[in-house]
Amino acid sequence: MILVTGGAGFIGANFVLDWLATGDEPVLNVDKLTYAGNLKSLDSLRGDARHVFVQADIGDGATLARLLAEHRPRAVVNFAAESHVDRSIHGPEDFIQTNVVGSFRLLEAVRGYWNGLEPEARAGFRFLHVSTDEVYGSLAPQAPAFTEQHHYEPNSPYSASKAASDHLVRAWHHTYGLPVLTTNCSNNYGPLHFPEKLIPLMIVNALAGKPLPIYGDGMQVRDWLYVRDHCSAIRRVLEAGTVGETYNVGGWNEKPNVEIVNTVCALLDEMRPKADGSSYSAQITYVKDRPGHDRRYAIDARKLERELGWKPAETFETGIRKTVQWYLDNPDWVADVLSGAYREWVSRQYADGDAA
Repeated sequence: MILVTGGAGFIGANFVLDWLATGDEPVLNVDKLTYAGNLKSLDSLRGDARHVFVQADIGDGATLARLLAEHRPRAVVNFAAESHVDRSIHGPEDFIQTNVVGSFRLLEAVRGYWNGLEPEARAGFRFLHVSTDEVYGSLAPQAPAFTEQHHYEPNSPYSASKAASDHLVRAWHHTYGLPVLTTNCSNNYGPLHFPEKLIPLMIVNALAGKPLPIYGDGMQVRDWLYVRDHCSAIRRVLEAGTVGETYNVGGWNEKPNVEIVNTVCALLDEMRPKADGSSYSAQITYVKDRPGHDRRYAIDARKLERELGWKPAETFETGIRKTVQWYLDNPDWVADVLSGAYREWVSRQYADGDAA
């Protein structure tokens, strides 16, 4: 068995579904079920004995210790995190509590469990920490992409809290010998993505006839990684990664935000055309830029390819088409997450552009 934290969130849920679709090893799924944790994403696993779900907080060390002792996983994969930059600007404390304090308590619970294992199980155990490219800061337009040696320069409360968790993981390896692996990924997109992030927000707002808010001039550049490619990379690192090492995971798809939005609009024009024949791109609205907005991220994922043979299977063109199609095919999932609290948050965040 493996233990997955944050397995009802966007990337975590995709990973759990992918893990159980590609093998029979059971998953103990621990998630606090904050606003972005959605058990509906795991509906297909109802009644599947390979999936054990427990609602718990990674900050609850006693519960974690009990679950580890009871289920005795051979690995822990840590997705649990507050992950939205905009929310971290409005309310940074939740990010410190989950991403820093929670990571510390998880590491301590895992260290206690690992110390008590028999030698063979102890040698084979792994703790894989899933992090982000945002810990590296912002790149100039022509600067080389982030490698694993790039120094940390986090610029938002979110990225600072994730940087802190990365440092804790490193320290627990070097100080206590805990067998850790760290992955730093670029911007994920795909099915089951909570519609506060760029791509699902654009799809949902476009279909609802609402404005499509773009920060500033829309020329912020990100590297885009299809979520199921990310899942396959994590599986590969867990399987064969060198203990103590960090692996960057990227999609080799650097694109400015405005191009992403126009691509989504063009796909919707094709796949769900408006009755009047107009383009969804007419709904694009530019809004005031957010504070401290990083201009460019880019991931150099050659180490992962060179050492472990991993490459993304999807191009951006194939991945974004699959993503738009998934949202068109799953209106019930979308409606379920569009609660009043979500609508209030979007309205406050994009007030200048009247986004919702």
